[in-house]
Amino acid sequence: MRLLKSCCVAIFALSGGILLAAPVPAAAQVASESPSVFSHAGIIGAIVVAVLLLGLLVLILAARVNKLIATAREEREKRARQTIQEDLLGAEDIDLDALLARRKAALKYRLSGDELSGKAVAKDDKGIVRSASTGSDVPFISEKKYLPAPLKIDPGLKKLVLAFLGMATFWLVFGTSVGEYLGIKFVSPDVDHLAWLSFGRLRPVHTNTVFWGWATLAMLGLAYFVVPRTSNVKIHSLRTGWWSLGLINAAVLIGDLCLMGGLNNGGGEYREYIWPVMSLFGLGLLLTFYNFYKTIGKRKAPEIYIANWYILGALVWTLVMVVIGYLPWYQHGLGETVIQGYYMHNAVGMWFMTFTLGLMYYYLPAALNKPIYSYSLGVLAFWTQMLFYTMIGSHHFIFSPLPWWLQTIAIVFSVGMFIPVISGTTNFLLTMKGSWKAISDSYVLPFLLVGVVYYFLGSSQGSFEAFRFTNYAWHLTDYTVAHSHMTMYGIITFMVWGCIYYLLPRITGREPRQIFVGMHFWFAFIGLLIYEFSLMIGGTMRGVMWMEGIPFIQSVVKMAPYWLWRAIGGTLMLFSHLVFAYNIYYMFKKQPEVETESGLPAQLSLA
Repeated sequence: MRLLKSCCVAIFALSGGILLAAPVPAAAQVASESPSVFSHAGIIGAIVVAVLLLGLLVLILAARVNKLIATAREEREKRARQTIQEDLLGAEDIDLDALLARRKAALKYRLSGDELSGKAVAKDDKGIVRSASTGSDVPFISEKKYLPAPLKIDPGLKKLVLAFLGMATFWLVFGTSVGEYLGIKFVSPDVDHLAWLSFGRLRPVHTNTVFWGWATLAMLGLAYFVVPRTSNVKIHSLRTGWWSLGLINAAVLIGDLCLMGGLNNGGGEYREYIWPVMSLFGLGLLLTFYNFYKTIGKRKAPEIYIANWYILGALVWTLVMVVIGYLPWYQHGLGETVIQGYYMHNAVGMWFMTFTLGLMYYYLPAALNKPIYSYSLGVLAFWTQMLFYTMIGSHHFIFSPLPWWLQTIAIVFSVGMFIPVISGTTNFLLTMKGSWKAISDSYVLPFLLVGVVYYFLGSSQGSFEAFRFTNYAWHLTDYTVAHSHMTMYGIITFMVWGCIYYLLPRITGREPRQIFVGMHFWFAFIGLLIYEFSLMIGGTMRGVMWMEGIPFIQSVVKMAPYWLWRAIGGTLMLFSHLVFAYNIYYMFKKQPEVETESGLPAQLSLA
């Protein structure tokens, strides 16, 4: 607690002193003085974030190329050693001069290109060889290590987890297909003239579906495995789990139909579902909280594992958030604006971010087969997340009629968010320290690594955007859309994907084909980079045009090529989701049965 108090005091003194003492120009002053956009701390910080993102891509590609070169070199050296050993062992009267002469000639020998490989049929009497190749070329998709034997799991719990993840995958494909269609509308706005397919109706369908359908169900499905396993007891009630699954699915289905039919809760972002629909969602979360709370209460260990802190904390805060966001009697005027900022930002930070970080505290150490680096850093990140994140929603309304002091508090607490972000990122990266070889041998860890890096970069970008000048430059531009995808996609979705690829093969006994996992990763990662950089660049140019007083319609024309690249990036991301859905289907399929010598069928299992 002393460390927590020290950090809080330091961040308040630093950020508060800078933000409150420094003169803050009004909008008219900024326009009249025409300062350089790149002279402000928030802009500089955001540029650093963008450069680090590109550095991440270069680092991953460089590591891949280096591995290909190293593999080819090792193969040549291995063949050379085998040749020398065979010559030495097979020679009766060793003539070293002749042997060295033949070795030099062999080194100068080059293939003509028309040689044939062996014609012998591969033979494997014991059934232990997975694949065989007579070629010496370096594969484009590197071979990953296969999993050990599947984990033991209660059959009823297994069905529940698979149901959550299966429905989550369906909503991911549906929600992002709607998002792809919206991206096409930016390029071709007259593609349809149907009211229920209009942009104003489909946009909340896209956001609410991927929020409450994909991410929520995927997180809960993964948590239904984590909570009983870390508590070393059975889940309290499988029936309650099925009820929560049904209620959340019903909320998403009915809510989407209402939105497409023009029935919504108004203009509050992520609050478009009407209150009866959101009541179903809230009831589903309440049942989940009760189920997890009772399970953890019966744990056999005296301590509550850090992952369960985050999971229960996220559920409590989200239930509070939903109630506050939908109570009607103060939803008027500026009161609604304050509640909207609270609801919108906490939906991301206190639900998705907090819950997913809890999952990471189980799945990352499990994937690395080593403990988390620091339990204390996890606790520090947890409590500072709870402290700072709940007060930053108003930074979406800088220069609005909201009280100036409330806006300033939101900015100060946004800077304070560096404490949980740096604590969590440090904890995860130090857990990975010394295991970089394991990352290259795994198809799970690259997803988790990208999620961790985006956690630091995307959250830092959000803190920089909270500054007054960066708000003035970027607010209401496409830059904000890029930031939301950096967080919800780069952090939440990549982390969830990594956790799914860790869990499903171990409870189903079927691994996805590695080439398809590689396709999923690269199409999603490259698509996200194209998507976010096109909107960050275009959004910045648009904000500058607005500050210079250029007519609005010219900024729309200016965005046309950037919206095209947005659609291209979104198409790559959607394709990766289809590949992911196929991988889920492949892992869900029952394993083929083979006849044993006794004549009874036996299921194949991992070697």
